[in-house]
Amino acid sequence: MGKKRKHSETAIAVAPAKKKDEAAPERPQRTLFGWKDEKHKNEQLEEEEQEAATHSTPLFRNKEKVLVTCSRRINFRYRHLMLNIVSLLPHCKKDNKVESAESKGATLNELVELRSCSSSLFFECRKHKDLYLWMAKCPNGPSVKFLVNAVHTMEELKLTGNHLKGSRPILTFSSNFDSNAHWKLLKEMLIQIFGTPKLHRKAKPFHDHVFVFSIVDDHIWFRNYQTSVPHNESDKIARGGLDNMTLVEVGPRFCLNPIKIFGGSFGGPTLYENPFYVSPNQIRALEKRQKAGKYAKKVKAKTRRKMHELSNPLEPDEFADMWKE
Repeated sequence: MGKKRKHSETAIAVAPAKKKDEAAPERPQRTLFGWKDEKHKNEQLEEEEQEAATHSTPLFRNKEKVLVTCSRRINFRYRHLMLNIVSLLPHCKKDNKVESAESKGATLNELVELRSCSSSLFFECRKHKDLYLWMAKCPNGPSVKFLVNAVHTMEELKLTGNHLKGSRPILTFSSNFDSNAHWKLLKEMLIQIFGTPKLHRKAKPFHDHVFVFSIVDDHIWFRNYQTSVPHNESDKIARGGLDNMTLVEVGPRFCLNPIKIFGGSFGGPTLYENPFYVSPNQIRALEKRQKAGKYAKKVKAKTRRKMHELSNPLEPDEFADMWKE
């Protein structure tokens, strides 16, 4: 028979294994910016506290969130435009369709509060033809109502540009945004709504496309371009060298015609009203009147011709009955 093992030997053999298990470090959590451990987290918190102590004012952190929704019975083309904008804004939230009625302002303000957002983009479709865009800062305002024209979605344009989904855009504005007070207000609203916050959890830390807002004929024209750089190792540009960089359009395209600027959210006192705005209903009514005028002109021409024939009868022809038997 084999010898019995002593209890002291087993204890000695097991003890190092326990020590090894206790000393095993925990695996740090992997994030988008690298490995995240408690030490690094504590160092980052200490740095933020030191910065806050050095500055008299507290540090500003952009927590902008945009609620994007639309009205019922929206056209498929306008729905695709809304989905294109949703794909361009990683800091937005979608919601169900809202009935386009007089009480839509209270409903939308409640939805924005429930989804903990600070801004809203509401696409309102009328008569399956006209698209209106409400751009509002909730819950205190201001808000702007636009008529959307010249809509071209990404699917129908089929442009060659392509950029990373969720990356942060560079916003550029034409110089005439600083000409009047209402354009300055619209510029600030566009910056807050279309600008992706820094270090947002759904945003990629890259700048590879540009949002261009330009004013032509009192309309705001929107374009989206990809920043394209050479791909070969020998042709790579240095930081700050923008001579070889090109812009390739991605889409979508649309034009915003401002109608009114309100002091509140989806309503309130009117701060600005566009004097050059003509509603689509008036344009269609004018076109119908022009078509009706063409028909009236034809009828009048026929009556004038008959009256002329009656007043100026033809002389009888002497050879009219020559071939009759």
